[in-house]
Amino acid sequence: MVETVGRHVEDLADRLLELRRLVHQQPELSWHELRTTALVTDVLTDAGVSVTPLPGTGAVADLGDPDPRVRVALRADLDALPLEEATGLPFASRTQGVCHACGHDVHTVGVLGAGLALKAVEDELVRRQIGVRLLFQPAEETIPGGAHAVMEHGGLDGVDRLLAVHCDPSIDVGTVGLRVGPITAASDSVHVALTGRGGHTSRPHLTQDLTYALGKVVTEVPAVLSRRLDPRDGATLVWGMVRSGSAPNIIPTRAECTGTLRILDAEAWHSTGPLIEEIVRSVVAPYGVGAEVTYVKGVPPVDNDNDAVVALSRAAMTLLGPHAVVPTKQSMGGEDLGWYLTQVPGAMARLGTRTPGGQTHELHQGDLVVDERAVVVAAQVLAGSVLTSVGPDGLV
Repeated sequence: MVETVGRHVEDLADRLLELRRLVHQQPELSWHELRTTALVTDVLTDAGVSVTPLPGTGAVADLGDPDPRVRVALRADLDALPLEEATGLPFASRTQGVCHACGHDVHTVGVLGAGLALKAVEDELVRRQIGVRLLFQPAEETIPGGAHAVMEHGGLDGVDRLLAVHCDPSIDVGTVGLRVGPITAASDSVHVALTGRGGHTSRPHLTQDLTYALGKVVTEVPAVLSRRLDPRDGATLVWGMVRSGSAPNIIPTRAECTGTLRILDAEAWHSTGPLIEEIVRSVVAPYGVGAEVTYVKGVPPVDNDNDAVVALSRAAMTLLGPHAVVPTKQSMGGEDLGWYLTQVPGAMARLGTRTPGGQTHELHQGDLVVDERAVVVAAQVLAGSVLTSVGPDGLV
């Protein structure tokens, strides 16, 4: 049965590549994935799959047994990033300043292909009392992400296991990286705004010199944090935006920085927010400036369930060969799939996208190129893992 859905995916290969190129050409930012949602909906509806739109963007689709003993969900994320594409591909982004630099176009069409292949064996799914839910989630790249919207609108209702893939340009196409336990880190947003009396740079003693104080925040808050947390928690605070002033001879009245706090340990993640605010206030206290700290919980670590990893592994090795599964380490990247896995067991596999012997690209860069064979691999592994998830007595 696993081999059968694998063959159905192979039969769809040309169409899936065409769909992926179409999605890649029309990238859309978080909460604005209108065309991508419409494309997914149209393809599934034409195949006879029941699709329920989510408010705004995104969709949920169901197939297989409508009243199953086991329901397995497959999740894709639809949104792109605010980056200019620099690949030179003939199907490069046609939207200025927006591109699929994280591989969500591959995830989307991978789940779409898995759904089409499973629809082709729907009679067998019904006979085995297996339900399949396809989650096409908006806004994975924002904090808070679209996972909350999916859950609030019943996306996980009746789901027994959730599976997903994420592009990994550091491993070769045709392989998937798997590990039991946390595979990503928690990721939160930290914004610090300083306010105070400005003035002329010739008289800093008559001001509160916000730019100098901001420099202390940028350098000392991460340093102090490293001494207040257990090193084994794997916490790192990195600033992505620092802004202060508008001219070389003016001390401004407002300065700000925004960054991301990433933590490997889930338990430490729950208690770090108040600590960040405490450290910021202690760092700026000598300068007499006002400090407002906005700390937004982003995502918990994606914590892979052992049995779900086994199901993905069995599907990958059956369809791709005995060497298709490679070990992988926990990364500092964040993924809002982690929120789903606080509610239902499941796992995420790292999907190899590097051409063997080729260049290793970086995610979230405008020159990201993936080996297109990864689209078919994603569909095969996801479709196959639905079947390897279910035995005669339920989930296996």
